[in-house]
Amino acid sequence: AAGGTGQEKQLAPTLLSFFIYNPKLGPKEGEEEKKILFYHPNEVEKNEKIRNVGLCEAIVQFTRTFSPTKPAKSLHTQKNRQFFHEPEENFWMVMVVRNPIIEKHKDGKPVYEYQEEELLDKVYSSVLQQCYSMYKLFNGTFLKAMEDGGVKVLKERLEKFFHRYLQTLHLQSCDLLDVFCGISFFPLDKMTYLKIQSFINRMEESLNIVKYTAFLYNDQLIWSGLEQDDMRILYKYLTTSLFPRHMEPELAGRDSPVRAEMPGNLQHYGRFLTGPLNLNDPEAKCRFPKIFVNTDDTYEELHLIVYKAMSAAVCFMIDASIPPTLEFCRKLDSIVGPQLTVLASDICEQYNINKRISGAEKEPQFKFIYFNHMNLAEKSTIHMRKTPSVSLASVHPDLMKILGDINSDFSRVDEDEEIIVKAMSDYWVVGKKSDQRELYVILNQKNANLIEVNEEVKKLCATQFNNIFFLD
Repeated sequence: AAGGTGQEKQLAPTLLSFFIYNPKLGPKEGEEEKKILFYHPNEVEKNEKIRNVGLCEAIVQFTRTFSPTKPAKSLHTQKNRQFFHEPEENFWMVMVVRNPIIEKHKDGKPVYEYQEEELLDKVYSSVLQQCYSMYKLFNGTFLKAMEDGGVKVLKERLEKFFHRYLQTLHLQSCDLLDVFCGISFFPLDKMTYLKIQSFINRMEESLNIVKYTAFLYNDQLIWSGLEQDDMRILYKYLTTSLFPRHMEPELAGRDSPVRAEMPGNLQHYGRFLTGPLNLNDPEAKCRFPKIFVNTDDTYEELHLIVYKAMSAAVCFMIDASIPPTLEFCRKLDSIVGPQLTVLASDICEQYNINKRISGAEKEPQFKFIYFNHMNLAEKSTIHMRKTPSVSLASVHPDLMKILGDINSDFSRVDEDEEIIVKAMSDYWVVGKKSDQRELYVILNQKNANLIEVNEEVKKLCATQFNNIFFLD
């Protein structure tokens, strides 16, 4: 994270601590330690843990007097920023992030300047909320753990989950996309969509224990039977954690459709990303991760079976009370494998045809992020997925910060609005909010004026979004 000129070094924001507590668990003096359910880093001295948790409790209580309905979300100090989140009654999650630092040298000694205004509250509050959603997806609610085995079980589950999960937080590259936590959809023509629809129906019929299905291609969603909020966090898990772990070259050439007419053992490229590694091994373990969905009402526990052929992946979710056997896995492999392989090459072919029709796109003068609150659709030409887990923005961090600021302005009002900002050098940043949709555009045009920028954005809306922003 270091960079900058000779004597000046920039240090990125880092996670200082992360803890979860429940004030009701240690109400008496001398029992404060009982409130703490999880604390990272664990090596911190006991009294310091108790002090930090006590401080957060005090801040939350104190701010309640001014705003009884909306508890405190964050606290700004010179060196760090604390974020609070109460996902379930009396269960508080706190994340402390150190502000970015500029390190200078004066008389041979390092001097630290904390950048107090750099971190965007909304971005990091969203990251904290996602920590909870991801925990809940794999473990169910905090309350459920308490019911299953009291504080002991809850502590074990938190330790096991967050010990690993906190290492995957890349705080220095969090931005507006973390606020949206949206889903990127794969663009498809009607015919191919119908093929996929009928494939899913056939599969659910032949594998009758399947409760929900989701279908993805190239890490983008095409179809899902889950509720939106469950799908959005499952999508995040698949695209940032599961798929990247299984990256490997496609076995079939992009344009060589593998047809089921192949002689012998119907060659197909299907394989399980969760569950048994080798179906021919009679000892193969059919263990699948469990996920929890609809935790607000029906509270369903499911096995997550992820099966992939070439660039197509299907998630089958079956009731957790039914343990999947090796026989079931083999059946799934023999039914789904060949059909999914053919379907994957069909989608690929269609996608390439559509790409040729739309013509080679030259590098446009603008980059944009689009988000639709109704179906959680997200599209960004700003982010390049350079590494599996981190989506890196290809524009200057200052511009990303302006996007975040515009988004914060938008969330304060319900009306549709438009904000245009002239940024450093030749950049213009435009934000539009219209009927549950948000669009952020970054333009780089020398000597452009407001009218020209407005025209450019109108053109973009016409070509990319079929004029869904009717602000004019």
